[in-house]
Amino acid sequence: MTGRVLVFAGTTEGREVTEFLASAGVKVHACVATEYGRNVIRMSDNISISDRRLEHGEKCALMREYPLVIDATHPYATSVRQHIKDACAETGAEYIRLYRPAEWKGGDDIAVPDIDAAVEYLVGKEGGVLVTTGSKDIAKYSVLGKERVFARVLPNEDSLRKCIEAGLDAKNVICMQGPFSEEMNIAMLRQTGAKFMVTKDSGEPGGFGEKASAAAKAGATLVVVGRPEEEDGMTFEEVISLLKSRFGIKGAVKRVISIVGIGMGTRDGMTLEAVRAVEGADLVVGARRMVASVGRSSCDILEEYASDKILKHLDANPQYRKIAVLVSGDIGFFSAAKKLVTAIDAEAYEVRTFCGISSMVHLCGRMGVPWDDVRPISAHGREANVPGEVRRNGKVFALLHGSDGAKRMCAELREFGLEGVKVTIGQDLGNPDEKIISGTPSEVSAKVDSELCAALIENPSHSPENPIYIPDEEFIRGDAPMTKSEVRALSVAKLKLRNDSIVYDIGAGTGSVAVEMARVAVGGRVYAIEKEPDAVALIEINRKKFCVPNLEAIRGTAPAAMGTLPAPTHAFIGGSSGNLKKILEALLAKNPSVRIVVNTVTLETLSEVIDCIRELNLTEEDITGVSISKGRKVGGYHLMTAQNPVNIIVLRGPSA
Repeated sequence: MTGRVLVFAGTTEGREVTEFLASAGVKVHACVATEYGRNVIRMSDNISISDRRLEHGEKCALMREYPLVIDATHPYATSVRQHIKDACAETGAEYIRLYRPAEWKGGDDIAVPDIDAAVEYLVGKEGGVLVTTGSKDIAKYSVLGKERVFARVLPNEDSLRKCIEAGLDAKNVICMQGPFSEEMNIAMLRQTGAKFMVTKDSGEPGGFGEKASAAAKAGATLVVVGRPEEEDGMTFEEVISLLKSRFGIKGAVKRVISIVGIGMGTRDGMTLEAVRAVEGADLVVGARRMVASVGRSSCDILEEYASDKILKHLDANPQYRKIAVLVSGDIGFFSAAKKLVTAIDAEAYEVRTFCGISSMVHLCGRMGVPWDDVRPISAHGREANVPGEVRRNGKVFALLHGSDGAKRMCAELREFGLEGVKVTIGQDLGNPDEKIISGTPSEVSAKVDSELCAALIENPSHSPENPIYIPDEEFIRGDAPMTKSEVRALSVAKLKLRNDSIVYDIGAGTGSVAVEMARVAVGGRVYAIEKEPDAVALIEINRKKFCVPNLEAIRGTAPAAMGTLPAPTHAFIGGSSGNLKKILEALLAKNPSVRIVVNTVTLETLSEVIDCIRELNLTEEDITGVSISKGRKVGGYHLMTAQNPVNIIVLRGPSA
């Protein structure tokens, strides 16, 4: 891509034109007046920047190097605009004016032609004045009295110096970069006690609508300085269309989707860049509670959180160029952002992400608890093995589904022998009604009453050791058969379980293998299938004893008992009741890639497994014969007592 363009880029539209051209391979020199103007432009190899006011000769020199000039200066910057035109006329550079449409529609506001007329109107009136017309003419307001004038200006030394030179006290100067939301404007009007707000008609990018609605709600009179007359220019869309044609740029201008983490749901808890992303959007998207919390009323709102519905709405409404999608907490902490990012068409949209403060960070901060060793999980709209995580972690943070979810969690902790842990529930975090409750599960359950809850559970007696190889004598076993500890440990190891595995234990007996698998796959699910009622009862007892709520006992004979269960990622077969081939066929039907470990004691069963490998086209990964001998003391001697040999066969489905 060839071409060189000079952009006077001190406005939102100027920055966007600069970034658009650079992304298309066009060399751009952007002229801004301050270092701040430089910092807000997203730099690339195709962009160079001047960040100070240029003399006439300097402008001319740039125009000879960049013969196409786009003037995107502020609508009120009449003298600057004339200087740019003069330089273009002298050098023969092509001049294009990017015009920002006016937004003010008249009404009950006070309209004045210029700053002098605004001051003249305010003389003799009573009440403070919030001036939002910049620092250039701030000295003209000095006739109103320094106690009466509050100036909102850009956060740089030049603006502050002009305010001080005009006689304003520092407490009457607000140095902030806009645009500002309606909520922020209202807050400033109330904080200063201003009865008047003076503004220019800066259009939608300059936040005029937010200022107008804020003044109305705060009971302040809006004094609008009319726009200077200027020749017709081109809108942003028209300029982009011309540039695409001029430089052969293919495709549509990418729209910008900003995914914004809003923290705890209050504006005070948002980062400044998150606030700016929301305030610069022409469409704000999110759940009702979220969009209400950011205080944007002058732009369009879509109350939606489903990714597919959001993108469908955007496809049907191409007029929205800057979209802010709000997500609670942080964008990377159990957030809807993950699904949305993968669904966005990268050819049509540029995605920008803005982090927020997660509920875990907020709650731990309130408690003074470091969170670098906290295990985060979510039980909000999904299953979570809270007791299993608490058993093996000293600190667990859990997102909860309201007070009912908190009460269920506390009941589950009690059920699985964890009544002694410390539970801290954070209710309405970051809001005026925030409440933090600490105590045992029973104590906390009786007090929680909010629909916005998160919990930190602290267990000083947690067990971080390897979850397999539980001694045989620790199991409650009755008369049911049980796979011995060494064979059990080797079999579970050969399954190669993940944290989120879905596992069948077929012929579960006492549930010893199922328990160890559930302790490994803490974030998954283990189904212990057993036909004998007494054995099923033992599985339930061991489930409670070893704190594995993710283990579910299924009474019945496989494969019939497997019918309604979710597809397994892994399966252990310790007993088949003569149905081995049918069980394997059923497993493969549910998941052709399932990983299977079979234990056999008899040669006949081993032979049957070999036949099934051939007939079902299974992958034979490993066959291991294990002979275990255990030492026992007889008098002053140790004797080794042999156990029955066991064959451990590892199989994989043909699609694995």
